[in-house]
Amino acid sequence: MSGVHAQDEPVRVLIAPDKFKGSLSAARVARAIGAGLAAAGAHVHELPLADGGDGSIEAAVAAGFERVAIQLTGGRSADLALQRSSATAVVEVAGTCGLSTPEAGLPALRRSSQAVGTAVLRAQELGARRIVLALGGSSTTDGGIGFLHALGARFLDERGVVLAPTAASLPLVREVDPCGMVQLRGSELVLATDVDNPLCGPRGAAAVFGPQKGLSGQQLSSTEAGLRHFVHTLTGAGWARAADLAAFPGAGAAGGLGWAGMLLGGRQTSGAQYFLDLLGFEEAVAGCDVVITGEGRLDAQTAGGKLPQAVAARSAPRPVIAVVGRCDVPVEDLHRLGISQVHSISQLAGRDTATEPVITLQVLHEVGARLAQDLAHPSASAQPVLTS
Repeated sequence: MSGVHAQDEPVRVLIAPDKFKGSLSAARVARAIGAGLAAAGAHVHELPLADGGDGSIEAAVAAGFERVAIQLTGGRSADLALQRSSATAVVEVAGTCGLSTPEAGLPALRRSSQAVGTAVLRAQELGARRIVLALGGSSTTDGGIGFLHALGARFLDERGVVLAPTAASLPLVREVDPCGMVQLRGSELVLATDVDNPLCGPRGAAAVFGPQKGLSGQQLSSTEAGLRHFVHTLTGAGWARAADLAAFPGAGAAGGLGWAGMLLGGRQTSGAQYFLDLLGFEEAVAGCDVVITGEGRLDAQTAGGKLPQAVAARSAPRPVIAVVGRCDVPVEDLHRLGISQVHSISQLAGRDTATEPVITLQVLHEVGARLAQDLAHPSASAQPVLTS
């Protein structure tokens, strides 16, 4: 394997994985692999990563950000990550209105993105001038009505009654009162996502992501109609670009929060690429010979810009090894991802260990030890390998 030190020098390895979703954080994955490598004599640098989904706060904290607890409406609390030196805050949608928050316990049409707007206001109060919205992992499909409500907008029905800021209210909005809205002009709003879906239509927020958030049958149709009506109403209320932005790739991220953020002047960026920059990937990879990355599942979506592919692209010409919970990519396609080896935990364990974090950690440690031996005695083969 090219790029590896001679036998009498320790191999310098960067471990830069994403989380194993629903099982292990990126930090725990990196720590387990690193322990196995270090025990066998490798020089290890751990850099837990995120791509804008759940785990973004933890990855930012691991990179030196401060974890700050904030109060949300209804007595709830959440965390954001703050780097005071750069006045940058990371607000994680998954941690404020995601599938693991109390919001997800409500009926799908009664969920709201209001907590995200509240978190943005708290970040401003803490002095943040750049606010990164990590848009992955939302439980809502409310078109950002809750987010805008938290910032001071009011949405009224045909009788002039203020509506609850939920998906159920979208088709009922007849008037918008923006007079109380907090201005975000003093803050840069960054929308971190790798979703390219528009707000509406067959690839929109409701059609594609609604079913996994509990929408079904008539609810999908009514939410789609509600989103279209909401766009039309906001256009008439002075958001002249509302329809254009609704068709923009990424507008459908986080149930429409991507679109709402664009309405406020937010700048959309690749979640994977942005977090690689935010967490100091270039500096970390510069001093390494080999890079180990990974995620819970390597599949067809990985080629669409998910974290392992982004890591591989920015690590070249160094060898990149993926350690994953499960691999659904044929070995002949690995080279397209820039990956030279894949170690699949499910294959090594003989079963899917997604719900068995203790077993997964044990196998990750064993993979690390095996890799240390392999890197000390590199193979001359350049062919991609799926290890079991």
